[in-house]
Amino acid sequence: MSTEDREQRNAVFTGAAPVPPAGIDPRTPMQSAADKVKAEFGLDIPLETVPLPSSGKVYPQSSLLHNSETVDIRAMTTREEDILTSRALLKKGTVITELIKSCLVDRNINPNELLGGDRNALMVAIRITGYGPEYNAEIECQECGTKSPHEFNLGELPVKRLEIEPVQAGVNLFEFVLPKSRKLVKFRFLTGRDEEEIMTMSEKQKKLGLSTESNVTTNLMHAIVSIDGVEDRVKISNFIKHMPARDSLALRNYIKDNEPGVVMRQETSCPSCGHSEEVAMPLGVNFLWPSAGR
Repeated sequence: MSTEDREQRNAVFTGAAPVPPAGIDPRTPMQSAADKVKAEFGLDIPLETVPLPSSGKVYPQSSLLHNSETVDIRAMTTREEDILTSRALLKKGTVITELIKSCLVDRNINPNELLGGDRNALMVAIRITGYGPEYNAEIECQECGTKSPHEFNLGELPVKRLEIEPVQAGVNLFEFVLPKSRKLVKFRFLTGRDEEEIMTMSEKQKKLGLSTESNVTTNLMHAIVSIDGVEDRVKISNFIKHMPARDSLALRNYIKDNEPGVVMRQETSCPSCGHSEEVAMPLGVNFLWPSAGR
């Protein structure tokens, strides 16, 4: 990897300088709470520009994010900490949505309509503005099995850009031909709304004592829009349940390999045996609430 590429990858959340908020005359009516704090205490809530992994290619022309490379957020404050500890939001599974909504500068953007990868980029950036780029988690060495603490640098997580083109500009819709059955599948990348629906469905199944080991089927049902032109949801469900494993694996790998987002992996070295490997960053409770358990 060239130095230029490395700098581009590593400047994900720290490359852009904070955007200073516009000055507000304290005599101006209809001040926001943040403006009043600035007027009374001289405290600015900085703004940050966050890259969108999708580059806005999947959002319609009517969307504020259509073809947008970036989106602006306000730095995390105690108001957002209240959101993170809200039992009601935790129970509903909407904490991340409300957190993003609270930090977005443009309140007309609906976090539920964002691709999961774009939401992850915002979530990581918000975490950095609140508690810094350091994230401590315990990882297990795949060589010797030793568990040890590791400090991840969130500011160095690279962005994985959307490189395949949608079937139509401004539409979250892509094509893939299944290798065994040769069926043409049109699929979309999951959004925040999809993720919340899947989580809610899983929780309901748990309460009813039903099996929750149908993640593959559930995710494909949300992702697949049509198969050889057939859009009937019942027929698609039946096809997914009887899809050749080779086709299922190929489709899931294609979606995974091309889904835009933040690469939540970093190189680590085991302090016990010295083995080096790239590991997935575990997203524990300390990710958005570093003081938890202290």
